[in-house]
Amino acid sequence: MKQKTILKTLLKTLVSRFLILILNFGLVIYSTNMWGSEGKGVISIVIADLTIISFFANIFVGSSMSYFASKYRIEEILPFAYLWSVAVGISVPVIFSFNHASEYSGYLMALSVLSSLLAANVNLFVGQQNIRMFNLYTVLQQVIHIIFIVVIVYAVKITSVDAYFMAQISCFGVLFFMSTFQVLKYCNLKQIVFSKKIAGQLFDYGWKTQLSAFLQFLNNRLSFYFLEYFRGIVSVGIFSIGVAFSEAIWTVSRSLSVVLYADILNNKNSNEAIEKTKVSLRVSFLVTLLFIAMMLMIPARLYSLVFGKDFSQTKEIVLYLSPGILAIAVSNIIGYYFAGINKLRILNVKSVIGLIFTVISSVFVIPKWGIKGACIITSVSYCLSSALLFWRFYQITEFNLQDFILSRAEMNLLLKKFLKK
Repeated sequence: MKQKTILKTLLKTLVSRFLILILNFGLVIYSTNMWGSEGKGVISIVIADLTIISFFANIFVGSSMSYFASKYRIEEILPFAYLWSVAVGISVPVIFSFNHASEYSGYLMALSVLSSLLAANVNLFVGQQNIRMFNLYTVLQQVIHIIFIVVIVYAVKITSVDAYFMAQISCFGVLFFMSTFQVLKYCNLKQIVFSKKIAGQLFDYGWKTQLSAFLQFLNNRLSFYFLEYFRGIVSVGIFSIGVAFSEAIWTVSRSLSVVLYADILNNKNSNEAIEKTKVSLRVSFLVTLLFIAMMLMIPARLYSLVFGKDFSQTKEIVLYLSPGILAIAVSNIIGYYFAGINKLRILNVKSVIGLIFTVISSVFVIPKWGIKGACIITSVSYCLSSALLFWRFYQITEFNLQDFILSRAEMNLLLKKFLKK
């Protein structure tokens, strides 16, 4: 019965992830055809900068919000998250502008503030085990973004790449006000307090989790900056399509990880947490393997037809990235398990190992092999860092090949509930 509950929760999340995958691919296809490889490169660099800023913001608005949501009242933790969002969202883009001048710095600042404020609300839902609201807002981020792009491009007649960022800012703003209305229904503004002790705990947990996430991000994105330096912005746009496929697939494992994380935070039974982790491993492994196989069966000509003639290398990029995509999809599950039990050191160690490999090899490989070299480096880095997490997880539990293969009963249950959905 307990396993049925686990699978039911995972399936609900998977259904919403499939919708997000479709919307995400649609957005990628539109942006490549609308703005070409150069426009896609600009979008990729700005979003990469936004992600870097989010790591600073997430010290208070990220997993620390989820972790302490069940330990303190909303009035004790949310004010810190909102103030930190505004402070980081304004100050860090200003600092970036001194050494990384860009005509899109104004957009970056607005995106930073609004995305951080929204993240605070959404991560609060996770800590409260309100996975339904988490899934809803994750889907709405894609849907509303697309709606605003359509309005700005075809109604307002702004056809430059600015339309992408204007639509995203509008999307984050609408969703923040919607989610804030829901959060404040359960919040008494008169009871808002600023405790130095709570702020210290939020910061201590937050910076440790974000250090690992930031290092892993560098593993994911350093190739963008090396490619831009050695081969130009166009190569970044081409390579980014393969990375977009990777992250679209990881949407499934990350969503399963969030469900697992929320459950571990509210469950003190360690054996049950390990069992749920293994169920999530099985689902993530098989779903990711299925998506990779589907992408590799698509003819290379179809990629060019869909994304544009500049993206004829997409299938080759996906092929080289495939081992790393699968490794990260499964290790995401284990990473959230360790975060849920507050064992953060191993996450930092695995990210450092991957980062060291990426930096050293990129300097020598990317100037010579370009996009192909970036793919190989990225994939090997993913496999190295994931291998360390597997090793550590199976030190505390027995290794079994069945951890990666769904039983007949589990397959039947998933199929039955999927058809019902």
